[in-house]
Amino acid sequence: MVAEGNSELFTGHSVQNNNLKDEGYRSSSEHSHESQDEMAGPAKWVGVGVDHKGTVVPGTNTENGAPAIADTGTNGSVAVQKKRYNPATECVYIESNVRDPYNSSSVPIYQTATFKQTDATEMGEYDYSRSGNPTRTHLETHLAKIMRAKRAFAISSGMGAMDVITRLVKSGEQIIAGDDLYGGTNRLLTYLKSHNNTVVHHIDTTNAEAILPYLCPETKMVMLETPTNPLMKIADIKTISDYVHASCPDAIVVVDNTMMSPYLQKPLELGADIVYHSGTKYLSGHHDLMAGVIGVKSEALAEKIYFVINATGCGLAPFDCFLLLRGVKTLAVRMDRQQANAEKIAAYLEDKGFRVRYPGLQSHPQYELHRRMARGPGAVLSFETGDVEMSEKVVESTRLWGISVSFGCVNSLISMPCRMSHASIPAHVRKERNLPEDLIRLCIGIEDVDDLIEDLENALKVAKLLP
Repeated sequence: MVAEGNSELFTGHSVQNNNLKDEGYRSSSEHSHESQDEMAGPAKWVGVGVDHKGTVVPGTNTENGAPAIADTGTNGSVAVQKKRYNPATECVYIESNVRDPYNSSSVPIYQTATFKQTDATEMGEYDYSRSGNPTRTHLETHLAKIMRAKRAFAISSGMGAMDVITRLVKSGEQIIAGDDLYGGTNRLLTYLKSHNNTVVHHIDTTNAEAILPYLCPETKMVMLETPTNPLMKIADIKTISDYVHASCPDAIVVVDNTMMSPYLQKPLELGADIVYHSGTKYLSGHHDLMAGVIGVKSEALAEKIYFVINATGCGLAPFDCFLLLRGVKTLAVRMDRQQANAEKIAAYLEDKGFRVRYPGLQSHPQYELHRRMARGPGAVLSFETGDVEMSEKVVESTRLWGISVSFGCVNSLISMPCRMSHASIPAHVRKERNLPEDLIRLCIGIEDVDDLIEDLENALKVAKLLP
């Protein structure tokens, strides 16, 4: 029996002369000659065996007593699957597959460009940090676990991650994307249209059926954001993925999950082939590094993604890997607090009569759809004032809310997307896509929510939007 989802597999003890195979994450090093037993990681499982009928008998973890789930592989081999924990535990509990003779509590930072070899003809597991680094391997293994990915990759930025992914599309092939996109995403897709002869279709992804007329043999990629930025629209990942895979088996469904983080939503479990994040945002949580993260469902896609990363040299640097891993450990506690604050602020604004776009409000047209896909509504919302100048006054009159692009930081941020993060989208295109010029986006942090509401209320009064 194979456990549900993409559980990581790792080596156990050999049983009846059948070698147990490590079928999980492989090092992204260009040269990997490490033995399977050495790749196994620190957990030791005992009591795994095969009875006279060939049935696998599970054992336990000697460190925490957790039950093992065993599975028969090819040629009679046995793979033992790691126990899954609840999402908050998964974020903070890190299982290392990097050898460390000193058993450090925090992964060492291998701040090196090259690795010495012991042989002139056989390269070791690592040789050059562009191709692979132990600190990056440690981070990527953990990210793959929390994203339910076959493999994960850490990149120098979120847009760098998208660039890597779109390189899977050749000239003349087609991409289908939403009509409410992050400004940087729209910029890159526009560049691909003009410089790479890539055909890009923008559709309303809130209507899954809207994609059907555009699916054709040339369709190679479908790019989704859900919730979208900044209008907070919801796309039905499962239904759209089913449509795409049925009509275009070679097409890849890609989801930008930055707004939700792996803690709240796991698109690979909903049918997507690739998920990516701007690690600068919730995964890091402190806006002190630039990073991108890619998670893939299959080994075939993993090899293609890794080739591009290695060829272009955009893998995340060791120190940034260390910072990102540190941020991921607190993802759950940060997101819980930020989301709780966002729910109260969204309700406050709606009670004051503003049109609020937030999937945590029952007034959101796709409230139920989002609830089926995610564990929560997240911590970003937007609202309209009805007047551009008044919106500018609100943004400029807050004290606790920092005027800044981006989101996912522990500090609360406020912005006007049409003037800032989405200003690169031409005005006539924004109008065609019904992006209100007066829209204000709030990215809620971990401050005391009463202070945030008081500060926002004062700004609304200064703008004469409240008495």
